[in-house]
Amino acid sequence: MRQNIDEAHENSRLELWHRASRQGDLEAWAAFQQSLEETVLTWFHAHPGSKAASRVQSDSHFVARAFEQLWHLGVQGQVACETLSEVLVCLRASLNGAILETLRVSRRPEAVSSPWPDEEGRLERSEIWGKLQANLPNLREQRLAYLLFHCGLSPREIVRGSPQEFDDVREIYGLRHTIMERLLYHAGQIGLATHTYE
Repeated sequence: MRQNIDEAHENSRLELWHRASRQGDLEAWAAFQQSLEETVLTWFHAHPGSKAASRVQSDSHFVARAFEQLWHLGVQGQVACETLSEVLVCLRASLNGAILETLRVSRRPEAVSSPWPDEEGRLERSEIWGKLQANLPNLREQRLAYLLFHCGLSPREIVRGSPQEFDDVREIYGLRHTIMERLLYHAGQIGLATHTYE
């Protein structure tokens, strides 16, 4: 009996995910998110960086960021999750990326708060990310740019975390160089003319 209930919950969540990611159904997305918020919060508290991250942002911030990243990945077609376990893997990876990015930024001595209120900053970042993607010709470069610049992962962290996608650090360095050249060439168009990247 318990197994039937669990299977029903899994099927319901998967159906909500498909409606949200394939059809852009916001009600389905809200229900999907609500059904998994406690799970993501549990993952957050089990993460080795959660205590340090909690000193920078609230727990609910990281839960929201994880779902935000999953939404963008799903809607933009960067991930095609067919099973609930695949969705959960992506959601957990999104949470991990949000935690690592926050910790990395908070450790930089030059780290300052965004000059925009949170919602405006998110819109600005989303617009810039859209322009970045338009100037990267293939999904592999877009995915690498996302991991490098949005998640703030180093090439070695990418190889460790995504060996099925990227298994050679030298290849990542080469692709990063190519991506940077493209982005610098289109910097004015993208809106990055005043930003400097290492």
